[in-house]
Amino acid sequence: MTDSAQSDKLEAALRKFPPPNYYLHAFYYTWYGNPKFDGKYIHWDHPQLPHWDLKVAQGYPQARHVPPEDIGANFYPSLGAYSSRDPSIIESHMQQLRTAAIGVLVVSWYPPNMGDDNGEPTDDIVPLLMEVAHKYHVKVAFHIEPYKGRDEVNMLTNVKYIIDKYGEHPAFFKYQTNTGKLLPLIYVYDSYLMNSEQWGKLLKHTDSNSIRDTPYDAIFIALLVEEKHKRDILTAGFDGVYTYFATNGFSYGSTQRNWDSLKAFCEDNNLIYILSVGPGYIDTGVRPWNFQNTRNRINGKYYETSLSAALQARPDFISITSFNEWHEGTQIEMAIPKTGPTVYMDYLPNKPAIYLEITRKWAAIFGGERGNGRIDP
Repeated sequence: MTDSAQSDKLEAALRKFPPPNYYLHAFYYTWYGNPKFDGKYIHWDHPQLPHWDLKVAQGYPQARHVPPEDIGANFYPSLGAYSSRDPSIIESHMQQLRTAAIGVLVVSWYPPNMGDDNGEPTDDIVPLLMEVAHKYHVKVAFHIEPYKGRDEVNMLTNVKYIIDKYGEHPAFFKYQTNTGKLLPLIYVYDSYLMNSEQWGKLLKHTDSNSIRDTPYDAIFIALLVEEKHKRDILTAGFDGVYTYFATNGFSYGSTQRNWDSLKAFCEDNNLIYILSVGPGYIDTGVRPWNFQNTRNRINGKYYETSLSAALQARPDFISITSFNEWHEGTQIEMAIPKTGPTVYMDYLPNKPAIYLEITRKWAAIFGGERGNGRIDP
């Protein structure tokens, strides 16, 4: 097939999807591995984590899961115990994101040669992810994780790395600020682990090492967990806040009744306001003792209620927790019924794409209110 015939075929396929809403973001994880692509299972074999109280811990199992039948999750993916490096998986994920009308995937990011406690380095997956995302007109933003030893010095190095390596890629997400500048938007997970003084060195115009008004300037979004973080976020010089957690009531930021006052706080202080919503929460596959944070999906009602509450609070963006955080049961990715040694939860009586379809419905409502005027096409 010629290149032009292939691109015509792709354009025809893309027309079947709803338009991407670039104000709708989804947290995306690339830490999964399997023997075919990675030589072993990664993350699907997640250990069951011990409770911090030794007495409680003794009452629960602490073994590793044994994929592919037994995985570290309460649901089972339609695509099986996949590898995040598998090009056909990335292709399927882009199709699912477009089915849901999601315009931006927010990739969990660790610096080169670093990974989370249960995983391997994943930065080398990003180039392929961006290539396939671009093909599907999906943008990629970065979610900087609390990698070991994170401080203001190596944060600067890592922001420079991200912008130098990926900043010119057409899939790299940029947003126009109130001053008219088109800048990358970067989420910082557990930003509170560094104090305001450390962040200020990077983010305040007054500091000699500041990245403001340099080629490495960006829109930095802090995680707001507790109410006291409001003050810290302002002092630090952040540009906006997000709430991440899909469990209503788990934290100040994720409690829906606080969203109107959070909106007022962001408006008063000229901060970008990003609310996070999810379809439910269950992580007892990896934290068997943590049932009090479980939020039942109620066949999609929990998700719809959360999306409705988010829209009423008029955020600048909505972020979805998550596309594929299977360990915490927050995924909207397609899941299938599965029984065996382990009996998994599923989306029945609905079909595997139910959460993509709910997302698409609300994307149209949220999109209708916004337009895409400040997004780099």
